[in-house]
Amino acid sequence: MQTSVLAVDSASLAVRTYAPATPPLANLVLGAAMGVRQAYYEPFARWLAEQGYRVTTFDYRGVGESRGAAWRGSLRGFQADLRDWVRDYEAVVAQARAACPGTPLYLLGHSLGAQLPGLFQRPEQVDGLLSLASGSGYWRDNAPRLRRSVPYFWWVLVPLATRLFGYFPGRRLGKVGDLPAGVILQWRRWCLDPRYSVGAEGPAAEQSYARVRYPVLALSVQDDEMMTLRGTQNLIGFYANAPQRIEVVRPADALARRIGHFGWFRESFRATLWPRTIASLNALAVLRQGQHVTNSTV
Repeated sequence: MQTSVLAVDSASLAVRTYAPATPPLANLVLGAAMGVRQAYYEPFARWLAEQGYRVTTFDYRGVGESRGAAWRGSLRGFQADLRDWVRDYEAVVAQARAACPGTPLYLLGHSLGAQLPGLFQRPEQVDGLLSLASGSGYWRDNAPRLRRSVPYFWWVLVPLATRLFGYFPGRRLGKVGDLPAGVILQWRRWCLDPRYSVGAEGPAAEQSYARVRYPVLALSVQDDEMMTLRGTQNLIGFYANAPQRIEVVRPADALARRIGHFGWFRESFRATLWPRTIASLNALAVLRQGQHVTNSTV
């Protein structure tokens, strides 16, 4: 593993690269879920490198190692929103692309990590997106148990806690993780809009998603406690002009009782779900070669 720092605007991003021992089969950039540190994905990234892939992970500004020494105690006053996180993500993609210019570059997007690429300014840098446990964050698309509790979260807890602390103290509250005020409040707008990011940000966002031409393969986890198949279908629908496919992954497929929203990256699935990632990357390559499958669910 190699650790580096990437400067984006006024932010410094912590980036980790996992290089294979041989020339890479593909160049992978892993976009994390909301509030999840890149360290969570390290065992998965190391395994992918062992299989011959070059993998890059990173922390969005204000998260984990990209939080900065001055903000270790509190994110009060830290300036960042989801548009900044899009720029962070795209800058990491550009760096990874430059490191292996002749190698296909795919995104592995976990949750938020599959939502943000539709807002990239240069989608042509990407050769495909593998969406893992992602979907629209619109609250009525949430899984049933979460849907019952989320109105209190969005209408009471988030506005009050963010106003009181100057950021969202998620670690203290046991929710999501610490987030800059601009991130949580923009995400709130997205999650309260029936069309999520496209609805909240307007026509420019819709046009941005529509510019994507690389293939999108989404793996929807059947027992995901946050995302539903409907939410996945709605998100992938935003990528209106992309070759696309949705597959449902059931716990039985992984010889397990449960996978959940975060389970894909746990080492207990090294022999089951992790090899399925390789199969899905191969499927992306096929879609990239021109097999257009629109709104297909398996």
